[in-house]
Amino acid sequence: MINVKISIDSDLIQLNKNVCISTVKSVLSYNKINTGDITIIFGKDNLLSRLKKQYFGLDQLTDVIAFRYNEESDEELEGEIYISLQRAKDNANDFNEPLKKEIARLIIHGSLHLIGFDDDTEKSKNEMINWEEMFLKKIDWNHIINN
Repeated sequence: MINVKISIDSDLIQLNKNVCISTVKSVLSYNKINTGDITIIFGKDNLLSRLKKQYFGLDQLTDVIAFRYNEESDEELEGEIYISLQRAKDNANDFNEPLKKEIARLIIHGSLHLIGFDDDTEKSKNEMINWEEMFLKKIDWNHIINN
């Protein structure tokens, strides 16, 4: 079984946790990962910036960071996905996309990182974008924000 926990900074918009959970599960089950413990933390820029600096040595804003805590060869996946809702909002504005869709994209993106996808080359970045687009067509991202 895949267990997904959601943590949302109380100062930020509130999300539909069930949609967030089903988004992660969709990516994992499609990639034949059926057991795991995943936590998604929705926070502010300062949290993700601090993590980016601490773990990657980069002093910059970022929208999503994923940490896998066990080996890819392990049957069970353990990890965390950190998402900046401030970056999500800016991304949505920059790319003229609905905020709901951008949040879903970041959940998908983080999930793909957990299962081993990378985006450090143009080719791998394009591959991840293709995967993101495929999953965005499969999930109900329109209801990811509680109104």
